[in-house]
Amino acid sequence: MIAIYVPWWMWVVLGMVLLLGEVLTPGGFFIIFFGAAAVVVGLLKALGLEMALSYELMLYAVLSVVGLLFFRKPLQQRFKQLTPNIAVDEMTGETGKAVEEIGAGATGKVELRGTTWNAKNSGEAALAKGVECVVEAVNGLTLTVRAK
Repeated sequence: MIAIYVPWWMWVVLGMVLLLGEVLTPGGFFIIFFGAAAVVVGLLKALGLEMALSYELMLYAVLSVVGLLFFRKPLQQRFKQLTPNIAVDEMTGETGKAVEEIGAGATGKVELRGTTWNAKNSGEAALAKGVECVVEAVNGLTLTVRAK
């Protein structure tokens, strides 16, 4: 029988790659637990805990599942509380600023909430650059605005 030995640093590298994968993907806190479990197994080995590969894999699986079962939901709730719940359709009546001149009935750019939006001028006069305007409606990603 061939014994396979996995050094501690390989577990840590695997864990870091998985943690990076969590950061780079719009998951829902899945990969983070597998990455953390790999780091824990690697650190235990670095501290001198020697065991067969089968036990390492079993410990890795148990730590991953326990993390998922006990920490995923509280982590999701914590981050949901930190995310502002702003409805885009509720921008009606807010004041923006024309980023460029927008002719009557024409489409241009308006800055609102720190972001540049496509905007259609519903007024009869052109909006000069820098002029404040009021949002009358939201159609997808295009605002309908008029001079304030």
